[in-house]
Amino acid sequence: MAHQSDKSVRRDGVPSQRQLRVGEVLRKAMVEILERVELRDPDIAGVSITVSEVSVSPDLKAAMVFVMPLGGEAREAVIAGLARAAPFLRGQIARRIQLRHVPRLMFSIDTAFDSSAYMNSLLRTLDTPEEDPSDDGLAETPPTGEPAKESDDGA
Repeated sequence: MAHQSDKSVRRDGVPSQRQLRVGEVLRKAMVEILERVELRDPDIAGVSITVSEVSVSPDLKAAMVFVMPLGGEAREAVIAGLARAAPFLRGQIARRIQLRHVPRLMFSIDTAFDSSAYMNSLLRTLDTPEEDPSDDGLAETPPTGEPAKESDDGA
């Protein structure tokens, strides 16, 4: 009997359209739950949490939820609180979306915000050449790099 290939697994490691679609549906459901449902865990109660991305495994059984608390404070406590609330959140998701299996939720801090801030700081520190205010942009030498020849008009 020949082995059937799973259509959701790609050899190049790029997520399939189904993974991307399920991830976006899960992200929207998580945002709605975090906005509207009061969570009782002291580490996440009253904390505004941004859900930036949900990455789903090829078999759709596990999902990594990338989050960032507003202001970036108490990151580890928020991750711990979300991990404790994961079974409750999974049940809330099951009520909102229709999937055969609701993925197991894992949480991680989204480092894209930190990476972009770091890149911006690097770009700001680049030395830009100072321009001479008397320079009008016209070069004294031709583009070939040879010095300009003075013209003799014989007069």
